[in-house]
Amino acid sequence: MKIKLYDRVLLDDGRIADIVEVLDGVYVADIDLGGEYDTSFVYPEQIKKVIRQ
Repeated sequence: MKIKLYDRVLLDDGRIADIVEVLDGVYVADIDLGGEYDTSFVYPEQIKKVIRQ
């Protein structure tokens, strides 16, 4: 699956995240916590699908 900068993705735990940086083998994402956001590393195996490109 090709993930690009600013893609919105569905994580395997059901949360929604926006990709804010693409690194080698890992992404930095703003994860929606219901009105607040947590910036965290997200690995490709944690991404279920791309919601919006």
